Amino acid sequence: APIPTYVLGANNQETAHYFPDISGCELAENITYLGRRGFYSGTSGLQIAYLSGTESQDEPAPAYSFSAKDVAELKTSLLSTPSFRGVDILLTSPWPRDMGTFANSAGEIDTKKCGSKLVSDLAASLKPRYHFAALEKTYYERLPYRNHVVLQETPQHVSRFIALADVGNTSKKKYLYAFSIVPMSLMDPAELVKQPQDVTENPYRTSWKEAQKTKAPLCAEEEPARQFFFDLNKHQGKKRPSDGKERGNSQPKQAKKPPQPTGPCWFCLASPEVEKHLVVSIGTHCYLALAKGGLLPDHVLILPIGHYQSVVDLSSEVVEEVTKYKFALKEFFRSKGKRYVLFERNYRSQHLQLQVIPVPLDHCTPEDIKESFIAQAQEQQIELLEIPEHSDITQVAQPGTPYFYVELDTGEKLFHRIRGRFPLHFGRSV
Repeated sequence: APIPTYVLGANNQETAHYFPDISGCELAENITYLGRRGFYSGTSGLQIAYLSGTESQDEPAPAYSFSAKDVAELKTSLLSTPSFRGVDILLTSPWPRDMGTFANSAGEIDTKKCGSKLVSDLAASLKPRYHFAALEKTYYERLPYRNHVVLQETPQHVSRFIALADVGNTSKKKYLYAFSIVPMSLMDPAELVKQPQDVTENPYRTSWKEAQKTKAPLCAEEEPARQFFFDLNKHQGKKRPSDGKERGNSQPKQAKKPPQPTGPCWFCLASPEVEKHLVVSIGTHCYLALAKGGLLPDHVLILPIGHYQSVVDLSSEVVEEVTKYKFALKEFFRSKGKRYVLFERNYRSQHLQLQVIPVPLDHCTPEDIKESFIAQAQEQQIELLEIPEHSDITQVAQPGTPYFYVELDTGEKLFHRIRGRFPLHFGRSV
């Protein structure tokens, strides 16, 4: 081979004879069989864990399989190191079981039935930055997932699972994956733990809970209400337009990739800039927080967990959850004799903030509220237009367009497209 090449072992009886030593050996010049299981450290410091073959219930396992004992010994050898944070790369033949939980579709592959539970356990423990597997003979790149419980554990790096098809397959599915990676040991810790906007919950959380009952991490659906801090007085930096470009793998939730924050973001839930004491509720894609410097004690914000610039940049599942939060707040405030006014200023802001302010039902009607906004707008030469009842803001604003937007809990909406300067505290003033 023209470059050093490392391979995993047999997956069935027929090919077992090609691998004479299950502990690893050189098969030809520049081609090395890594062995049944182990850990390989490159000269650059790159750390690669590997597990060959298919899962076996028998002990000892056949030459083309691995057993629970192999997984336990591999975990023990790595986790016993006090400074262990994870591995750069994990190579396995089978997919991990249930890795499709919280994820984008894996096509025809049923991730609840295929794959190995032992590999899931291994991946949950070793926290690989990249996990490659190929036994299902199809290409699939899962959304990155977290290795920590938000607000309960110190932020850690994310993991990416990538399945590759069989080499030279007739349907031309991807079987090569080229990428550049800096070893974890050489990376700045803050850079290492940065969370991409499309990060999901850990798919192995349930099995993890069973294995580590002392820590008892929670599934996303089971997370209780928690608390957080935001500094609304901080300068948010210049607005970044959305790139709006389609990614190549045509998954719906990948269609719009929002811009990443240029610096520290006070509103990305995974950001180390965020403190915890004002968060009210955390969903799957959004969270609710009390406003710092709120107009009233129950002035709250609806915010996306990932980094999104504005409402028009949101993917469909985030929009769906924002709608659920609006409905819940409407019900809650009505039970307290109030109605809410919601507004968004997509101008000189970095992260979407939906400001939700309750006002007494007997104090002002929806017409009063609309008239107040329109009158103040006219005084400042701001053209505030009413959006038709069944229209949506995405129909009047493109991603990257600066705007100011008001919504009442009756569904009535007002909109202003910002073309020049705009008073930053206009909504608060009204």
